Amino acid sequence: MKRPLQMVLLVLIGLGLLHASLFTDLCLRYVKEGMRPLVIASGVLLVLLGVAEALDVWSHRRPGGDDASREAGSHDYGDRGHGHDHSTAPHVAWLLLLPALSLLLYAPPALGAYTASREAPKVVTERDHFDPLPATSPVPLTLTDFIGRVQQDRDQAIKGRSVEMTGFVTPDRRGDGWYLTRTIFMCCAADAQFVKVRIHGSPAPPADTWVSVTGTWHPGGTLGTSTAVAALDARAVKRVDRPVNAYTDALPLAPSP
Repeated sequence: MKRPLQMVLLVLIGLGLLHASLFTDLCLRYVKEGMRPLVIASGVLLVLLGVAEALDVWSHRRPGGDDASREAGSHDYGDRGHGHDHSTAPHVAWLLLLPALSLLLYAPPALGAYTASREAPKVVTERDHFDPLPATSPVPLTLTDFIGRVQQDRDQAIKGRSVEMTGFVTPDRRGDGWYLTRTIFMCCAADAQFVKVRIHGSPAPPADTWVSVTGTWHPGGTLGTSTAVAALDARAVKRVDRPVNAYTDALPLAPSP
């Protein structure tokens, strides 16, 4: 691999990172929002390295530059050694062009129902205290808050209350029903975890469809204990746009106008 191609690779990868993190929200499919500045900084650094490499190549190709002497030294090295020229990277490095171009031309798909259906649900952290539910109906809740109240709130404040939750559709692998799901990034896509609430009383929309579900707790086990099932009797299922904060279990944020 010649130096000009190395320069192009640096710039392409840098521009791909900037495209995914600075000019679009694609990076949020793979890393947490808090890591976005690091991705942007990496993209800027790679572009600057590519530009510096280009300037170095250009300066050595001007009249009086030392490209000729470099090439001569390179060939001399091969003659003095075992007859191989080590002045260039191995040809397999050409394969780096593929991920570099993919960052610009094709974004790998986000994690969704396929992965969620094969992963065990995240265990909800134990809580000793729950704030009173607001008087509004339905009450907007995150999946984590709903599961925690169902399985840990001894006061059973969730009993009989109409709640509204938002997530994407994950069909049961056994073909029996479906789950409302949210993905949580601890750091990046490699350590993604999923929270799931089983939905009763409504046919499953297509997998990966984002929906808002309104309903009440589906009785099963003892409410307020770990035996209670994290399930909802749906009264209404409405398709919604994918929220900006799709990789957190938070109340959905609308895209910026």
